Amino acid sequence: MKNSQNLKSWLKDYNLNHPMVIAGPCSAETEAQMLDAAFQLKDSDTSIFRAGIWKPRTRPGNFEGVGAIGLKWLQTVKQETGLQTTTEVANANHVELALEHDVDVLWIGARTTVNPFMVQELANALAGVDIPVLVKNPVNPDLALWLGAVERLYNSNIRKLGVIHRGFSSYEKSKYRNKPEWQIPIELQNQFPDLPLFVDPSHIGGRRDLILELCQKALDLNYDGMMIETHPTPDQAWSDAEQQVTPDRLKEILKSLVVRDPQIEGVKYINELEKLRTKIDGFDDTLLRVLGERMTTVEDIGRLKKSQNVAVLQNARWHEILKKMVDLGEKENLSAEFVTKIFQAIHQESINHQEQIMNQK
Repeated sequence: MKNSQNLKSWLKDYNLNHPMVIAGPCSAETEAQMLDAAFQLKDSDTSIFRAGIWKPRTRPGNFEGVGAIGLKWLQTVKQETGLQTTTEVANANHVELALEHDVDVLWIGARTTVNPFMVQELANALAGVDIPVLVKNPVNPDLALWLGAVERLYNSNIRKLGVIHRGFSSYEKSKYRNKPEWQIPIELQNQFPDLPLFVDPSHIGGRRDLILELCQKALDLNYDGMMIETHPTPDQAWSDAEQQVTPDRLKEILKSLVVRDPQIEGVKYINELEKLRTKIDGFDDTLLRVLGERMTTVEDIGRLKKSQNVAVLQNARWHEILKKMVDLGEKENLSAEFVTKIFQAIHQESINHQEQIMNQK
């Protein structure tokens, strides 16, 4: 996306002195439910009211949304509260219906982002449309796929773009419904700093008690806003009840958030920061040097295994090392998840080095 410096300009239209807040129920259920939620959110920091009209489900038989009738309810919300509205679209027909009902912002869901054919269909349907379009990350942790979806829209001359970080599916057990994998949106920021970035803590956490900490983490990483599922009576919600908050709880969360300055020009602060960063650079250099030395020893082991015709992978040894490192990591205040990821990567690199030696003629 060359010459993409103006992608954040549409945010300025909202004249906000705080991160943008998109809030509303996971699913439109009834007109009364929608209006109840919207009127309670009207006097909060919420700028855009969200509601799922079409709900893609992993398996048939679950609630899949009320359909087009919900768009009329969104229109009523807009007319009676003044809030702008947004909903998810997954095909060209959804786009046509949403635009007919004056929806102000559209978003593309994770299950659609993963499919370039569907994204292209949406890009074609949206060509030349002058409303913001937000793209959720794909279900799997694939930055190229995420950016590819944005680029397809950009190539259709859509300039009011943004992305939503909703976490990534994983078979590994975690306290999150979808693992944040913060390094992926951070890399996206590094490549396209002018692309607005929102967090969806509801889908990352899957639990309402995680919403505050996830929002604060996102703000600490300079995100531009958040999309939070908010329902008048969350426990009675027709979908994703556990991850929705009440409008009153949303207001409490927003008041608790601390928006930090991304940069401070004070000389004392800059000098102290530079000293600490220099220390970090030294640690990083040491880490890489030690890892290089470790791989040299790994290669020596590989030569020994080759001479004795022993298999590269020794599962018992690997699990012994991992358990030991997780235990040591806890003493250093490092989480088991973090230590496991590091040593899984080291283990895979070690296998690669030894396999190269095994395959040498």
